[in-house]
Amino acid sequence: MPDPIASAVQQLKRLPGIGEKTATRLVYWMLNAQPGTAHAIAEALLGLEDGIHPCSQCCNLTSSDPCALCADPRRQHDTVCVVEHPQDILAFERSGEYRGRYHVLHGAIAPLDGIGPDQLRIRELLARLGGVSEVILATDPDVEGDATALYLGRLLQPLGVRVTRLAHGISVGTEIEYADAVSLARALQNRREL
Repeated sequence: MPDPIASAVQQLKRLPGIGEKTATRLVYWMLNAQPGTAHAIAEALLGLEDGIHPCSQCCNLTSSDPCALCADPRRQHDTVCVVEHPQDILAFERSGEYRGRYHVLHGAIAPLDGIGPDQLRIRELLARLGGVSEVILATDPDVEGDATALYLGRLLQPLGVRVTRLAHGISVGTEIEYADAVSLARALQNRREL
């Protein structure tokens, strides 16, 4: 029978960004915490597996179907913002600037990792375009995100839907002398008139 401490450390090391030292520190913290803490954490984690599933409309992770965002009648129905991951929605919602619908792809096209369009939630996106006038492609500004946006743009434009892409460039508050070359180049490409 394995040592419970070593077993717990091994399981926690599977989490992204958690190495052996951090996993060990977390295990010992749980052992020294109030009685029932480890049990409460375990129950919460089991609840993720049993109670969270993709929304049938936007593919966001949710405990209800449709999710709260899709069920909200105050949101604009004619605009869909396409993101790579569920946590990207949180960033948009924190900004308070976007009031439309979302669609989560659950990844980006990455041929080197064996991820093509068929592994993403693109069919679900196409199925919900009725009444949509604009699709905002909000994929990450990296090679995979750009490839995904290009693929989706070519797929969606013949359907008569306005396709836009988030602007990329220099962050607010950044001094130009410290901006990296890619961000500066994108800022120049995405400039607009005053």
